[in-house]
Amino acid sequence: MPGSLQGKKILLGLTGGIAAYKTLTLIRLLVKGGAEVRCVCTPSALEFVTSLCLETLSGHPVYSDLFSGRNEVKTEHIHYADWADLLVVAPASANTIAKFAHGIADNALTTLFNAFDKTVVMAPAMNTRMFRHPATQANLAQLREWGVRVLAPASGDLACGVQGEGRMPEPEILYAYIEWTCRHLSAASPLGMPQEASFYRGKKVLLTAGPTVEPIDPVRYLSNHSSGLMGCCLSDELSLRGAEVYLVTGPAKVRPRFEPYRLIPVQTAAEMYDAAISLWPDMDIAVLSAAVADYTPAEVSEQKIKKDSGQLSLELKKTQDILAQLGKDKRQGQLLVGFALETENEVANAKSKLERKNADMIVLNSLRNPGAGFAVGTNQVTFIDRQGRIKAQELKSKEEVASDILDYLPSLS
Repeated sequence: MPGSLQGKKILLGLTGGIAAYKTLTLIRLLVKGGAEVRCVCTPSALEFVTSLCLETLSGHPVYSDLFSGRNEVKTEHIHYADWADLLVVAPASANTIAKFAHGIADNALTTLFNAFDKTVVMAPAMNTRMFRHPATQANLAQLREWGVRVLAPASGDLACGVQGEGRMPEPEILYAYIEWTCRHLSAASPLGMPQEASFYRGKKVLLTAGPTVEPIDPVRYLSNHSSGLMGCCLSDELSLRGAEVYLVTGPAKVRPRFEPYRLIPVQTAAEMYDAAISLWPDMDIAVLSAAVADYTPAEVSEQKIKKDSGQLSLELKKTQDILAQLGKDKRQGQLLVGFALETENEVANAKSKLERKNADMIVLNSLRNPGAGFAVGTNQVTFIDRQGRIKAQELKSKEEVASDILDYLPSLS
């Protein structure tokens, strides 16, 4: 972490919310990472944290009053907009989000936002009902349309005593998001992101991940060795690039670092099929990385099957094919990506799968490659697409593979 933000100039905007206490830790992480940090606050923010804390941690005066005699220059909002590489608003309250979306400039932070024409990252934090209110959702949609990077809030205990979505992500998660964003600033498009990343901004992406489990009786099931790591890496990378990720996941051993826009947990192949089919009409892209069972028990015993001296035989039936059905239902403009895990005739089988299931791209894995496959942190894949291209990749971490996949997809549109 130290040095990864060396030389970056970051404006950190704080609004009125109890989550502002987390921002103090974020400041320490950013400074430790080499960034120069200056804080801009709404009046309400200073009801939760003090100027003294912010100035001590950042090493610079707090900008909170448009007309204060302490300001370095009279047009501080213009000065800071010129100075900074990035504006991060954390926490972002419903009130300030509404002001941003409607161009209201009545305090230091909202006036600065109106003058800021570079990359903006925003972390909403509020009560679940406030976050889900149509006005808040409409305001966030407007900000996303303008290119603001809106992080999905985390779920958990809220200050009001209930549980739900609305928590500001933990400082370490925010730091990782900021660090990723800053790595791409030098290669940014006019909207503040590289071409491959800006392609995903605002797009709805259906992502399947993890294994499925097919019950035999109340205590036993059929499954596979998938950890769900590849899907989690794809979810994180899509979130970083501004996509709305609808993650349909089986009982995976890992979870994404960044909360997806919507998490749909499932158990069986049938449940994953139903969730994917219902979501697909509203999606722009589907990436099916889950290791879905091909077969499921024809009958599930209501009682535990007792062990006896004889052999046990199970009758299996085929599960419904998610990729094939999505390919059949695919409309103009949608992109469909499938995964294929093969042990022989890999490329020929993957090309056949691409054609039969009307996919736009197949990501081919081979269990014969050392370091690839299930339950490891690396993978070696080959891209096979509808344009006839076959592009073999080197062995890489699954995080790097996820990035490579998403870099490649814009060439298919």
